[in-house]
Amino acid sequence: MDVLSVIGVIVGFAALLGGNFLEGGTLHSLANGPAAIIVIGGTVGAAMLQTPHSSLKRALSLFRWIFHPPRSQFQVGIDQVVKWAVSARRDGLLGLENISESEPDKFSRKGLQLLVDGSEPDVIRHVLETDLIIMEQRDHDAVQFYESMGGYAPTIGIIGAVMGLIHVMRHLAEPSELGAGIAVAFVATIYGVAFANLFLLPVANKLKACIKDQSQYRELIIEGIIAIADGENPKAIEMKLSGYLH
Repeated sequence: MDVLSVIGVIVGFAALLGGNFLEGGTLHSLANGPAAIIVIGGTVGAAMLQTPHSSLKRALSLFRWIFHPPRSQFQVGIDQVVKWAVSARRDGLLGLENISESEPDKFSRKGLQLLVDGSEPDVIRHVLETDLIIMEQRDHDAVQFYESMGGYAPTIGIIGAVMGLIHVMRHLAEPSELGAGIAVAFVATIYGVAFANLFLLPVANKLKACIKDQSQYRELIIEGIIAIADGENPKAIEMKLSGYLH
């Protein structure tokens, strides 16, 4: 589990609630069911309206990365590529056939299969880079679901506040209730702004960082496989790929 994400969520909302408490407010003053329904329902509905089904499905599957991000172990990847290079130098490219069949990562397996088939380095690079671009774009399209919610939430919050004020205006003949009514009306604005800036936009940016990390790992695999196709020395390949280490 990514402890930093958990701490970030806790600190962000704790600061909001703590500041409210120091100002003399109470938890009850921020609790408003209708405002929550307006902001959350309206935000999710608007984002769903603009998101294709495939991207929405991918966005929901990526959500687990917030607290359980995929770990791209670059050193492990380099060691793996060097192992492939040693095997290719000892047994030829056909010696990688058994390795490719047992490789769990689909991207790496495809690159190894292209090597075994005797494809030219330019062809291998073109095929793998095309796959990389498509996978990266698919994930970025999915992340836009959370980005769009981060953009809609504050506006939906304002809509909720205006709706609350309309309700307050109906009770102008009762001045004693106006202050409390106005306070409740603006809770929707707090929900919208807080939901966007303390959760949705950080979620989108965290997912982008995960996507970037995975793309860099796949770039490492591409460079390693091309180096093997070019017949480079395993030690030279290791030195070349060491630049990907953070």
